[in-house]
Amino acid sequence: MTDADDASDADPESLAERVRAGDLRLHELDDHADADAAAAARRLVVEGETDASLESIGNYGFPAERAESNIENMLGTVQVPVGVAGPVDVNGGAADGEAYLPLATTEGALLASVNRGCSVLSRAGGANARVLKSGMTRAPVFRVTDVVEAEALVSWVRDNTDRLAEAAESTTSHGEVLDVTPYVVGNSVYLRFRYDTKDAMGMNMATIATEAACDVVESETAAELVALSGNLCTDKKPAAINAVEGRGRTVTADVTIPREVVEERLHTTPGDIAELNTRKNLVGSAKAGSLGFNAHVANVVAAMFLATGQDEAQVVEGANAITTAEERDGDLYLSVSLASLEVGTVGGGTKLPTQSEALDVLGIRGGGDPAGSNADALAEYIAVGALAGELSLLSALASRHLSSAHAELGR
Repeated sequence: MTDADDASDADPESLAERVRAGDLRLHELDDHADADAAAAARRLVVEGETDASLESIGNYGFPAERAESNIENMLGTVQVPVGVAGPVDVNGGAADGEAYLPLATTEGALLASVNRGCSVLSRAGGANARVLKSGMTRAPVFRVTDVVEAEALVSWVRDNTDRLAEAAESTTSHGEVLDVTPYVVGNSVYLRFRYDTKDAMGMNMATIATEAACDVVESETAAELVALSGNLCTDKKPAAINAVEGRGRTVTADVTIPREVVEERLHTTPGDIAELNTRKNLVGSAKAGSLGFNAHVANVVAAMFLATGQDEAQVVEGANAITTAEERDGDLYLSVSLASLEVGTVGGGTKLPTQSEALDVLGIRGGGDPAGSNADALAEYIAVGALAGELSLLSALASRHLSSAHAELGR
């Protein structure tokens, strides 16, 4: 191939024509041009076959090569509006002081609601937040002959946890095995590995490390690996085990708000909010068989996940939260506890330019000192944002202002 042919290959129209002719597939374009030219060629192909205009999708503000580890067959970007709520005072174990919370959403009135909650939290002296437990899990499933072999495998694992940890940790310079918990169902044995992944969300790290440990299990026992994930992890699915045992960060935020602040700023009373929370978030959720006992924690989790480059599918677990409220000496005590918030400040989507900037707003881009402190801080900021969102929505419902607020904002 001549230099002229190379130049022709890098032209988006020429590349698109080769795809149309069947000489290339969409995923092969990156082998023949830089990432931006390949994306432009894909847009031409898709526009021609669908009659869609991809002008806005193709108008993005960073080199496409920056996203090569995040997506395949890139066309461009979908731009979601980003706003900030706050500032809000946070008294956390890792997060401390005033912060603006970046949220990306297309839901009108969400930012206004969270912002109102943040204002009231700060007026009350700020919100407390603490990460109570941390650990990313992966649970492979093994096949054994019968329950006798299952019991033997469980005993072997308990006696050889150090060997499994050594094999797993040999694959990473950051991950650390915290524990390995066996579960038996007939002739299936699940081993739930839990890792300290520091500032990374750590799902890929845990998967690679667990595979190395599984090799040791297969070489030393009669068990056969069926799948590296046996769904007892549990990733990206609602699961009681995550609600009870936790996954990622288990984090709680709370606040005590003086009665006069509740009445003046929220136009309701501590008693009314507490009663509403019991009847709606606790009893109503129980009657519905819900795994989450809250008003709309998913809203804040999803918006902050999108803004900061988290795995958006893990909102399923991240919104697994319980909100409590009580009248205490005339004031309002409110808390929100998120059992399985899977977040990181390194790796994945956190490396993208816009998401990196959102992490800079919080001052927690990259690895923390000590390791893990930045991801802990992100978990605490999200918990405080969720607390603000719960406070605002519960107050709007208690004061019967929810529909009027949406009407006023034109949403």
